[in-house]
Amino acid sequence: MKDTVQMEIGGRTLSIETGRLAKQAQGACLVTFGETVVLCTVVVSKREADRDFLPLFVEYREKTYAAGRIPGGFFKREGRPTEKEILSSRIIDRTLRPMFEKSCRYEIQVMTEVVSSDQENDSDVIALVGASCAVNLTDMPFPGPLSAVRVGLVEGEYIINPTVEQLENSRMDVVIAGTDDSIVMVEGEANEISEQEFLEGLRTAHETIRQLNALQRELLGRNSQAKRELPNKDINPEIVEAVTGKSLARVKEVVRIGEKEEREAALDTLMTEMTEAFAEQFPEQEGAVKTVVHKLEKQEMRRMILEEGRRTDGRSLTDVRPISSEVSVLPRTHGSAVFTRGQTQALVVCTLGTSTDEQKIEELLGQSWKSFMLHYNFPPYSVGEVRPLRGPGRREIGHGALAERALTAVVPSTEKFPYTIRIVSDVLESNGSSSMASVCGGTLALMDAGVPIKSPVAGIAMGLIQEDDGVAVLSDILGVEDHLGDMDFKVAGTKDGITAIQMDIKIKGLDYEVLTNALEQARQGRLHILGKMAETMTDSRTEISQHAPRIIVIQINPDRIRDVIGPGGKVIRKICEDTGASVDVEDDGTVKVACVDAEMANRAVDIIRSLTEDPEIGRIYRGKVKRIVNFGAFVEILPGRDGLVHISELEHHRVARVEDVLSDGEIVLVKVIGVDEEGKIRLSRKAVLEETPA
Repeated sequence: MKDTVQMEIGGRTLSIETGRLAKQAQGACLVTFGETVVLCTVVVSKREADRDFLPLFVEYREKTYAAGRIPGGFFKREGRPTEKEILSSRIIDRTLRPMFEKSCRYEIQVMTEVVSSDQENDSDVIALVGASCAVNLTDMPFPGPLSAVRVGLVEGEYIINPTVEQLENSRMDVVIAGTDDSIVMVEGEANEISEQEFLEGLRTAHETIRQLNALQRELLGRNSQAKRELPNKDINPEIVEAVTGKSLARVKEVVRIGEKEEREAALDTLMTEMTEAFAEQFPEQEGAVKTVVHKLEKQEMRRMILEEGRRTDGRSLTDVRPISSEVSVLPRTHGSAVFTRGQTQALVVCTLGTSTDEQKIEELLGQSWKSFMLHYNFPPYSVGEVRPLRGPGRREIGHGALAERALTAVVPSTEKFPYTIRIVSDVLESNGSSSMASVCGGTLALMDAGVPIKSPVAGIAMGLIQEDDGVAVLSDILGVEDHLGDMDFKVAGTKDGITAIQMDIKIKGLDYEVLTNALEQARQGRLHILGKMAETMTDSRTEISQHAPRIIVIQINPDRIRDVIGPGGKVIRKICEDTGASVDVEDDGTVKVACVDAEMANRAVDIIRSLTEDPEIGRIYRGKVKRIVNFGAFVEILPGRDGLVHISELEHHRVARVEDVLSDGEIVLVKVIGVDEEGKIRLSRKAVLEETPA
């Protein structure tokens, strides 16, 4: 039976409806905001999966019919997910996953489908609200509703779920998800906002999140079903006691090994010894034995941090690993850098292209062109593994998008720097925070390429260990601290403020006091990293690489574009062939000429100017005699533009025959003395003789 609840957000109505659509799904709802509509469904398997992790599958998909369009290309149906769809799926997954019970092993599929788009209200945050509601409508235990909103900052005012138009003038674009008590996920970008501005945005967003949670509870109170009981996954106490007694001392030694490879090798050896030692006593319990050892590792690492203030590699809570960097490491690239922090290393390369290299983006919210891109690659050798390459996965796309957001705020506009910029970060080693290493390396590669960035950007990943009343915030976390800790909080920015932020929480929420401390600790760490980067490079190079194209931008009269293009593109092709330059002509008369050879680029510009400029009265031109007639000679002073030198304007004395002075094909200096209303040009040779006597 249909049931609906609704509330107002920013003058627009948000409604959640259930009981009408997709009734064979175990949980389904329709979320509407403005005229943007998302169908959210959840199905839970009847039997447990034979896995040691939560098999949660989250999909966010946009139907092109939602915006009244038919898909482009040869196949007229939706295909592989776009980058926007992948990033939105990740946001929903990262919010929901830590909220499920640790013992849950049922397959859960969450699908959110955008079925209507008003091109004004983005659908990702309402999809997350719908996903939460749909999960709570099933019989799967879930700790109550959670909600998400997008927050913008326009002219000092915080706006909840800003429209697409409002976001264009916003200093921040951050998605925030939370329960009534705490924040559970943060993702977004900003234009150098302060930590205080960011926290105030979080508090403002949290007020609306609580209202949305209350709205969900109202609907769930009338429609939710009894929850299934999850099986007890506790390990036999005898196994726990026996394995703990035999391995705890060794675990304490392993946890204190600083080098990643050495620690992992020692842990593998310990695992093998323990499984062999208890093979007879606890047959077919190898998995349980390994689980106990892993739990001991986690407990000891967390205890050491909380009680001793010491981390696995010997650092204090606020120490950043040793940093080194270098630039111009590759001879033929436009800009390159290697950034190393501890055992995390990224090779980052910047390539400069022309407007023809821009990426065309087709989304429900419209079509656009992208002139700045950052692509992140995580090859298996970076963590010493063997696995086939299958193209970029969700993680790689997500990390690349985060690093791209971090640098977007400082990259110059195409009006100031008319290049398409692509950065590629290849992670060579990874032991925590490779996305933030990509940010640091990306900054150095941009400066090495001569891109006039506004300010250098650095990034740092923060961690959290929280047990009862004990709380420790960690700067520059290791991979093991990410794996065994409670938070992965990445903050990137300049010396003046935050440009990108991403937070993943493994515990059920985070309070503002801890978040405030983490942001301040991240700021101090960011300033330290910026100082280390400045030892390698402080400003962008004044000249771009000799291997990068030189781009010259000129403006011509739009009415003269046809003169540059020529019939069937004949003229512009000839320019490109003769100079080796690429020429891009826009409808407003903007012409971009790009060529690696600066001399050839200038030559192409001269040709274009000569094709499009109008004769200037009083200016002297070097022209070619095209045709002689009884009353004078026609001289071409510009490509395709000639004027008449009347016989009376040839010499200071009377000339009987034009042929006595000029001949066909002769090069002659002439001065423009007039242009009539019809565009006919009058030239004088006599005037030039007066100004430039032999």
